[in-house]
Amino acid sequence: MNLKISALEFVQEVQNGNISAEDFVAKTLERIQSIDDKLHAFLSINEDAVNQAQEIDRKVKSGDKVGVCFGMPISIKDNMCIKNSKTTCGSKMLENFVAPYDATVIRKLKQQDAIFVGKVNLDEFAMGLTTEFSAFGPSKNPWETDHVPGGSSGGSAVSVSAFECVASLGSDTGGSVRNPASFCSVVGFKPTYGLISRYGLVSYANSIEQIGPLTRTVKDTAFMLNIISGLDSNDNTTVDNKDENYLSGIDSGIEGKKIGIIKEMLGDGVDPAVLSATKDAISKLENLGATCEEISLDMVKYSVAAYYTITATEAGSNLARYDNLRYGYDFSVEGYEFNSYITKARQNFGPEVKRRMIIGGFVPSTGHAGKYFLKALKIKSKLTREINDAFKKFDLLIAPTVPILPFKIGEKIDDPIALFLVDINTVTANLTGKPAISVPFAVSNGLPIGIQLLADSMQDKLLLRAAHALENTVKLPEVPI
Repeated sequence: MNLKISALEFVQEVQNGNISAEDFVAKTLERIQSIDDKLHAFLSINEDAVNQAQEIDRKVKSGDKVGVCFGMPISIKDNMCIKNSKTTCGSKMLENFVAPYDATVIRKLKQQDAIFVGKVNLDEFAMGLTTEFSAFGPSKNPWETDHVPGGSSGGSAVSVSAFECVASLGSDTGGSVRNPASFCSVVGFKPTYGLISRYGLVSYANSIEQIGPLTRTVKDTAFMLNIISGLDSNDNTTVDNKDENYLSGIDSGIEGKKIGIIKEMLGDGVDPAVLSATKDAISKLENLGATCEEISLDMVKYSVAAYYTITATEAGSNLARYDNLRYGYDFSVEGYEFNSYITKARQNFGPEVKRRMIIGGFVPSTGHAGKYFLKALKIKSKLTREINDAFKKFDLLIAPTVPILPFKIGEKIDDPIALFLVDINTVTANLTGKPAISVPFAVSNGLPIGIQLLADSMQDKLLLRAAHALENTVKLPEVPI
C-alpha cells in the first residue's frame, strides 16, 4: 500500500476501486503507530477511523453517493473543534476539554466523507513558531529529528511530510502554516482573510488569523480549498467566493505575469542557501514567461513589531476567558479569593502564553495605547497601502518563506526576540489580509527550503496557479524517515 500518494491520487484510486479506504486508513494508522514516537506529531488518534473507512467502501461498492474525499485520512491541528473530541490547544489549561460542536471546516469535510485520523500538536494556543511551546512536548522535524519542524502548526506539517495522513488543516496567524510547511517540505497555504470560516477555531488573534491546508502538492491544496472555503453565517468575516473552483485552470501557467521581488525580505540575516534557492526560483519563474523585478516595501521592517503588539493585545483579550471557572482543569476554589484563585489557576499556562498575555494587558492600557497599540495599527494600515500599491503594478510577489534553515530543538527557545524575527517574511500577508503560499523548493544539507508567493486579495486562484507552475520546476528528494 503506497501511503505517499497525493490527495487527488487517493480519491481517484478509491473511486476506481483500485484501493479500499479501509486498507489505506488502516495502513495510515499503522504508520502513525510505528513512527510517531520519534516525531510526536499526534496528540490524539481517532479510534473509529477504520470503521468510518469501512462505511465509505460500502457506499462505493453499492453505488451510493460518496463525498469527494472518499475517506481521505486528514489530520487536524488541535485548536479546531471536532464534536465529542478533545480540543487541547496544546495547553494544560484545556487538557480535558471536549468540544460540543464541529468547526465549520470540520462540518464541510465530514459532508465530503473525509476521515480525521487524529488531532496534531501545536505551540500552546498557536503562540510560537517551533512547536516547542506545546505543553505536551515538541514535535520533531522528519528531515532531521533533532531540528524543529516550525510552528505553530508543526504537528500538521510533520504528519503530512512523514506520510501519517494525506492532508492536514492548520491555522496561520503570522506564518503558522507556511513556516512549518517550509521547514518540513510540504505546501502550506494562507488564504485571503475571510475565505475560510474561523467558526470553531479557538481564537488567538481574530483580526488576522486564518485556517489553511497543508498538503503534498499545490493541486491538493486547491482541492481542499474547494471544500472548505466560502460564506458561513456563523462567521461574519467570511467572504463570498461564488463557489470558485480552484483546480480549474491551475495548469495554465504564468506567462506574461509580473512578479515583484520583495527587497526587504532578502536582506541581512538571510541564510546563503535560502538566498541562493530564492534566486533560482526567480530564474525558473522567468523561464516560465514571468517578468521579475525588485520592489521595496518600507513598512516590512516594522511588521514584526506591529504584528506582535497587535496579536498580543488580541490574545490578552481572548485568553481572559481561561479563568478556570468556565474552562480549565480540576483545581479547588477553597482557600482563595477571586483574583488570587485566577492567578494561581493560570500558572498552568506555558511561558510563551504568559508572556503574550502580559504584553497584551500592557500595550493597550491607559497611558501606553498611543505609544504601542495605536502605532502598531498605523503600521498595519501603511503596510496595507504599500502592498495594495504594489499589486497595481505586479500580479504576484516573491520572497523566501523563512529567511533561515530549520534549527536545532532548544537552540532559540530562550531568545524570544530571535524567534520573533523568524516571522519577518510571513507576517505581512496576515497584517494585510493577502493570500500567501509556501512551496517546497530545495533541500540544503538535508534541510528543506520553501519559497513564498503572495497575491492580491481574492486572487487565491492565480496564486495557486503560480505555485503549481513553480512546483513543477523542481524534483525534490523524499523525506528520509
